[in-house]
Amino acid sequence: MTDSPPGPLPPAGAPSDLHELRELIRRFSGERDWLRFHTPKNLAMALSVEVAELMEHFQWLPTGADHELDDAARTGIRHEMADVLVYLIQLADHTGVDLRSAVLEKMELNRRKYPVELARGNARKYSALASPADDADEGAPDAPTRT
Repeated sequence: MTDSPPGPLPPAGAPSDLHELRELIRRFSGERDWLRFHTPKNLAMALSVEVAELMEHFQWLPTGADHELDDAARTGIRHEMADVLVYLIQLADHTGVDLRSAVLEKMELNRRKYPVELARGNARKYSALASPADDADEGAPDAPTRT
C-alpha cells in the first residue's frame, strides 16, 4: 500500500466498473426472481447487517492492522466487503443514485469543509477545525472525533 495519490479520474459520464457490477447484480437477482424483495428499506437493512458482519472481523483486535489478521480473517473481510458493496450498488440502483457522481459531489463538499491547511493530520470534525479551542491546544495531540 502506498501513500501516493490516485491517478486521474475518468471523465464524468464515462462508463465505470460500478455500472458493470450493477448489471451483473441485476442479472443475478433477476434470474432468481429476487428483485421484488429488493425494496430500498430491505436493501438498507441488509447493508447494515453486512457492515456489522464486516465489523465482527475486527472486534477485539487492537487496531485491525494486517499483522493482526490471519488468512481466514482476510478472506472473511474480503467477502463481507463484497457483500457491503453489492447491497450498496443495489440500493443506489433502486433509488436512482449514481454512486460515482455522488462520491464526486461529496468529495467536493468535503474538500470545502476540510481545507488542507486546517485538516492535514487532524481528525477533528470540520466544525471544530478552526475553533478557538484549537488555538489554545497548540501542541496537544488531536483526538479522532471527526464524523
